[in-house]
Amino acid sequence: MSGLLEGRVAIVTGAGRGIGREHALELARQGAAVVVNDYGVSLAGEKADSPADDVVSEIEALGGRAVANGADVADFADAEAMVAQAIETYGALDILVNNAGFVRDRMLVNATEDEWDAVVRVHLKGHFAPLRHAAAYWRAESKADRQRAGRVINTSSGAGLQGSVGQAAYSAAKAGIAGLTLVAAAELGRVGVTVNAIAPVALTRMTEGVFGAGLPEPGDNSPVVAWLASEQAGHVTGRVFEIEGGKLTLEDGWRHGASRDAGRRWEAAELGAVVDELVAEGATPEPVYGA
Repeated sequence: MSGLLEGRVAIVTGAGRGIGREHALELARQGAAVVVNDYGVSLAGEKADSPADDVVSEIEALGGRAVANGADVADFADAEAMVAQAIETYGALDILVNNAGFVRDRMLVNATEDEWDAVVRVHLKGHFAPLRHAAAYWRAESKADRQRAGRVINTSSGAGLQGSVGQAAYSAAKAGIAGLTLVAAAELGRVGVTVNAIAPVALTRMTEGVFGAGLPEPGDNSPVVAWLASEQAGHVTGRVFEIEGGKLTLEDGWRHGASRDAGRRWEAAELGAVVDELVAEGATPEPVYGA
């Protein structure tokens, strides 16, 4: 197979089903060798059989190269071993697509500590751990004068960017991923690595119970990921793209808006009028999903 990613090596986490599976297939179609990671969990995060081997078989049937991996991406040692597997199997690592996740939706007043910890762990730490080990590899390669065109594509969400009623933990974790993307992009640019994120809109196990039918297909997101993973995308970093079918939107994110400077410490009693002026001058926030 040949294409935009010919000769490159990728890891895709949560690649057994849904959007992750489509990413793995598309990267393989574009010529990448793919480590297909899937820990094997139910929608609620309970251990289940992993379909990673099935995706590997699909890629091989297409004429591509792939290997299965069953790491828990939020386990620091597992994530390190996953990165090592890519390097030992294919001689390098060029692309990391952080996609793994699950939901435990609950209104905030009913959410439990265990649910919060589980969702934040798999999404946010599950992005940090693979990224941390991949970054260490890319930095070492750069120091050895073998700098690679490293590419990281993280997975945020509209829930993280605009918020989503009944998804406090998920929204917080996905917002954290957007922040992590900005920091990693700033830190890793010096070693030739770009870090971007997507906010995919698609019908998957995670969304069908919230939004029902009518959402775009999971595979609609994957061409964007493939391009961001390519050497052509070296000038794009620290960005978040929302993908909804054929609609691609560059998210604007937090930025400084209207301000007032008293030149001294504010008095609490005077702030009402000041805050009202700032809010009046600022853009109206986009509504929270489900509000």
